[in-house]
Amino acid sequence: MLENRKYVIIGVFCLVALTYLARLFYLQVLDDTYSLGASKNSIKRVIEIPYRGQIYDRNNKLIVYNTPVYDLYVTPKQVRIPDTVAFCRMMDITRSDFDSIMGLAKNYSPVKPSLFLRQLSKEDFARIQDALVDYRGFEPVISSMRTYPAHTMANALGYVSEISKKKLEEQDIPYYRQGDYIGNNGLEEQYEEQLRGKRGVKFMMQNVRGVNKGSWKNGAFDTLAVAGQNLITGIDVEVQRYADSLMQNKVGAVLAVEPSTGEILVSVSAPTYDPNLLSSRYFSKNYRALVKNPYKPLINRPIMSSYRPGSTFKLIQALVAQQQGSLFPNTIYGHAGSPMRCHCRGGNNLRGAVQNSCNPYFYYVFRKFLYFNGESNVFKASAIGLQQWHDMVEKFGIGSRLGVDLPSERKGNLPTPEYYDKAYRGALRWKFSNVYSLSIGEGELLISPLKLVNLAATIANRGWYITPHYIKGFEKAGAGVPSEYHERHETGIDYKYYLPVIDGMRGAVANGTVTPLANIAGIDLCGKTGTSQNAKFGHKFDHSIFIGFAPMNDPKIAVAVFVENAGWGGKAAASVAALVAERYLKRITEAKKLEAQVLASNYLPPANFLLTPKKPAPSKKDTVQKEPKPVPSKPFMTSTKPRSTTATATVSGY
Repeated sequence: MLENRKYVIIGVFCLVALTYLARLFYLQVLDDTYSLGASKNSIKRVIEIPYRGQIYDRNNKLIVYNTPVYDLYVTPKQVRIPDTVAFCRMMDITRSDFDSIMGLAKNYSPVKPSLFLRQLSKEDFARIQDALVDYRGFEPVISSMRTYPAHTMANALGYVSEISKKKLEEQDIPYYRQGDYIGNNGLEEQYEEQLRGKRGVKFMMQNVRGVNKGSWKNGAFDTLAVAGQNLITGIDVEVQRYADSLMQNKVGAVLAVEPSTGEILVSVSAPTYDPNLLSSRYFSKNYRALVKNPYKPLINRPIMSSYRPGSTFKLIQALVAQQQGSLFPNTIYGHAGSPMRCHCRGGNNLRGAVQNSCNPYFYYVFRKFLYFNGESNVFKASAIGLQQWHDMVEKFGIGSRLGVDLPSERKGNLPTPEYYDKAYRGALRWKFSNVYSLSIGEGELLISPLKLVNLAATIANRGWYITPHYIKGFEKAGAGVPSEYHERHETGIDYKYYLPVIDGMRGAVANGTVTPLANIAGIDLCGKTGTSQNAKFGHKFDHSIFIGFAPMNDPKIAVAVFVENAGWGGKAAASVAALVAERYLKRITEAKKLEAQVLASNYLPPANFLLTPKKPAPSKKDTVQKEPKPVPSKPFMTSTKPRSTTATATVSGY
């Protein structure tokens, strides 16, 4: 009996021993949980940020490249600083800056790294590198800083800055960490995914003091960072910089497009700024200064500003009316009975009306268009005609976003019958006499410079356009261009109807509303001037507008220019456009007298006047940066006398 008990007890002890041995074998040989946990104390996971893709112009000249810099990250819980004053002196920051940065880092996470200092130059990092060993919790990460050798195109390029908390939270698939850089605005934001590349991971061994001791397992588990793709644009940086110089001391925009491809050659927003200002450690300081600048240099005027197109819109009126059948090239209208003033003698046919920018002519063209539907009731006829007009004009890309490869494009405004029904509190309460200012590009029309350069390209192509775009390819021309930038958009206007309009545009430059100096020999420029009404802040002058293309029969460039507060469209805007076209086509500037005049011109309103603007009158004439709302409703009157907002259009010019 006792002998049996002995064997039972021995068996129990053996069983317990075997259980412990099996567990030890599992923990030490089969299960690597504790091994990996211990490894965390000696193995550091290092994120490798790839170099961002560079940006080139159409001739492979660098517009944006990367300069290597270092970002310093801090993990608050690991921080050990024996002498804070000495540390701040080494980092060239104040004690208050140190406390503020550390406070933000702790709020984000005590155990996760966050940005402490960014964009330390190679020289600055070399100065502090050895000393960092004595300060636990800080780790440098090699990064890059965007550099802009051409000092141009800031608004279209955008900038790279630290990702905001809002964008961090909005990520569908987590990629960015706090302190990472991301493209904002312009091409940097539009092509962020392609430009940023793919980050890599390295596993490094370190000792108890945090000193790196080499790669873990010879890099067997490392992944390499993949640099971002280089973006090739259609920009001609030489002509771009020249256009920048022409727009010094001016507010406005210059856009040039290659008609056959839709590639944007020049994109100027004036006043502008040096893009290098937003690519340094002093981003916040410089950004605040730009925000406070009364001339609003951060606004990308080519796509974000909305202007009344003025007389440039007469080109569309001529085309849609011919297509409708209510206008013929030999149709002649005089000035009699028109409420609109005009500088020419009248009695023009279509070519002459375009050449001389005759206001009464297009007043009658638009009136006949609206009533060309057999409806005897003028209210019904106006509504039917305006809807037909809207549908035809819309095909030119007016009243909607074209789809340029930049964020923040404004769609402008192309009024519909419903728009006026709302404004006049009901259908059939308005007619032609209430909307006739549309005939010469005034009233409720709002168009961006992008839309007008697209109009110039459409006419140059005799009836079609490709959506204007900046991209020419990734890594090489033609590679990776989105399909929408190869698609032709037809306007529905027959080829033959463009011919008399183009003849008139050539006449406008050669012997019409354009200053004679802008008729530069050898480029055969065709164009149309416009003077857009402007009562904003009580400015003395209206806005100067010009659109055109060259050469006449083999168009290589289409251009649109807006110069705010510069008055007559045939002078300021046309001069800039002619010089830009000449520089692109000839690669030199021969019109030295015209160039000297443009460079000497100053149309900037006083800064103090902008800071303390006069209260604008309740008028529809103002240049608007926002999408318009319907005009304020007034009691309906049966009189055919036009409303005040339309009557002011009678002074629209040329």
